[in-house]
Amino acid sequence: MILQALAKLYDDLLNIGAIPLPGWSQIKVGFALCIDENGEVTQIVPQVRTVERKNKTVTENRTMELPAAVKRSSGIQSNFLWDNSTYILGVDEKGKADRSRDCFNACKQLHKEIIGTLQGREAKAILSFFEKWDPGKAGENPIVAEVKEELYKGPNLVFMVNGVFAHEVPELREAWTRHYEQADGETIQCLINGENDVLERVHPAIKGVRNAQSSGAALVSFNADSFCSFNREQGANAPIGKKAAFAYTSALNHLLAEKNDVQFVGDTTVVCWADGAKPQYRALSSASLFGQAPPAGMTEDELRAAVKRLANGLPCPEYDLSPDTVFYILGLEPNAARISVRFFYRNSFGALMKNVNDHYERLRIEGERSDTLPLWALLRETVNPSASDKTPSPVLSGAVTRAVLEGTRYPAALLEAVTLRIRAERDIKSAKAAIIKAYYLKNQNPKVPKEVLTVSLNESSTNIPYTLGRLFAVYEAAQERANPGISATIRDKYFNAAAATPAHIFPVLNNLYQHHIRKMDAKYRVFFDKQVGDLTGNLEETLPNRLGLPEQGAFQLGYYHQKQKRFEKKENN
Repeated sequence: MILQALAKLYDDLLNIGAIPLPGWSQIKVGFALCIDENGEVTQIVPQVRTVERKNKTVTENRTMELPAAVKRSSGIQSNFLWDNSTYILGVDEKGKADRSRDCFNACKQLHKEIIGTLQGREAKAILSFFEKWDPGKAGENPIVAEVKEELYKGPNLVFMVNGVFAHEVPELREAWTRHYEQADGETIQCLINGENDVLERVHPAIKGVRNAQSSGAALVSFNADSFCSFNREQGANAPIGKKAAFAYTSALNHLLAEKNDVQFVGDTTVVCWADGAKPQYRALSSASLFGQAPPAGMTEDELRAAVKRLANGLPCPEYDLSPDTVFYILGLEPNAARISVRFFYRNSFGALMKNVNDHYERLRIEGERSDTLPLWALLRETVNPSASDKTPSPVLSGAVTRAVLEGTRYPAALLEAVTLRIRAERDIKSAKAAIIKAYYLKNQNPKVPKEVLTVSLNESSTNIPYTLGRLFAVYEAAQERANPGISATIRDKYFNAAAATPAHIFPVLNNLYQHHIRKMDAKYRVFFDKQVGDLTGNLEETLPNRLGLPEQGAFQLGYYHQKQKRFEKKENN
């Protein structure tokens, strides 16, 4: 299903002219090798451009539409009309002169095979270059020497003949298309499109997945020795035709090349798209789900309104958005020389927006600065802020993302991770409180009733763990009033123990409270005694000896809500 969806995306992109024709790809190019009609090298010109990347101006190599890249593993295979300096010039940057010469000769042979009979001046100039150029003396050429250090970094070079890029010459383009379409090999029925086509044994590489090999990794691949079923090796185990393999890899590489639209959840690289390749759907999902800036011309309020409208099954004609459009989200992560699929989501855009909107409604809590908590920010709450590696667990990241996208139960590991952070930090901030609230709203538990899962303080709740959490917050406030500027409060010493074993800790806290109350003015004694009296009136004579994990969640929410109420009063005053 994933490959079929990507192959369909390729057709959609091709229809709107956003992707090259079969046999052509968008390739990063660092230099242009300029030659004259006689094949003599005249200069090597850098090919760079300045672009905006997430509010930053960066310089990068130009992207050009070039003949599709070959898939290299350990063998020697050349690209047509472009390649790195080892293939084009025979530059030896690794101390392997023989291999560099073999690479140059492979490139030379490929060009002679494809354009050997052409009569155009550009074709003749390129053939003349290969006949005259001595790869053994490449490093001694003064023109090469000027940029040798840059060439050693492996940028791609293209040919430019008398100021014209060779890959833009119609005669050379037609020659490549003929060569590409005449591929030999076993004919099979393609699993993606059902057509008879030449088997693609080694699929083109996927580039742009974070932490994967920079040269590209495979989404579909088979080890020749380990995976051999019924004497079928490599790609023959899952027969996919050359056209379909090119289509799905080209579409995926196109998505990954759009850096502003690529998202990251932990170590997972996330791309998304809609049927018809309409960019407005991708922009809205990135803003609503991953916290990116709203699409151009849309404010934050308009973004929230659009999400709610789509969630209710209504179109947004002003932004050309329909809830019925099929939408896809694909999460990829590196796995050695291959790419593994962390998650794949397919549904209507309206269904996605409903799940996202419901998720944010569950997270909504007093004190949170934003109406939304993007996935990356939510997962950040599960990681030690002092850790050198702040990447959340890949398994947890994938499970949480799937739960949000599909509207299913949150994984228990999310609650466990957040609870561990609360215990370690001995405090509960708005994001963690929001996660606990959302978790129990979706994963209902009778020990955490809905009366405690409110946006703000529920003063009418008689739930004992929730009331104990509120009482702890009042005790802490009294201590801070009695000791202005105190650096450590009862929260730092007793918070975890009070949440887990209240019968043992709250008598101690009450004794401390009596000590603190005697330091205050009469008006503050009355103020705090009234709160403590109201809360203890909701408690039984015997406090629970132990609270389980769900009850501790209610305790933590009670503490957070009571403390937030205190801050609100300060702001009002």
